[in-house]
Amino acid sequence: MIIYSNTTPFIALSSIDQLELLPKIFGQVHVAKAVIDECAESGRIIVPDITKLGWVIPVDDEMDAALTVLFELDRGEKQTILLAKKYQADKVIIDERMGRRIAEYLELNVVGTLGVLAKGKKLGLIKSFRDSAVDMQSQGIYYNTGLVQRIATQLGE
Repeated sequence: MIIYSNTTPFIALSSIDQLELLPKIFGQVHVAKAVIDECAESGRIIVPDITKLGWVIPVDDEMDAALTVLFELDRGEKQTILLAKKYQADKVIIDERMGRRIAEYLELNVVGTLGVLAKGKKLGLIKSFRDSAVDMQSQGIYYNTGLVQRIATQLGE
């Protein structure tokens, strides 16, 4: 299975010390060089050096394509979508609304960090979807509260 991830899922999962959900659920995760660079920038939430994680497969960035639909995206989102499309990824993990819409428009199968948490809950890898999502929100990661509530309800929380 080929999985690509953008930057925000790494930041969000790192904020609650749950980065290991990615390899537990997906095995290996392909990551564009642009995403590696974004994760390495120092910020309020520290993301470990993802090049040292054995389950991360670094992928060289593509030359910017002439797909005008990608112009509105940041470098990491653009590269994640370009590479996922080029290598026919089974899933793309991306949170930002515009990036998700463009990935879906390009017929990519998209899941967000909340979807990763939901899958982790279903597999028994985390105790509570709701608590994990609320913890991410308290770290400054934005998720629609109504969406968090709907997913939590679907999961029986």
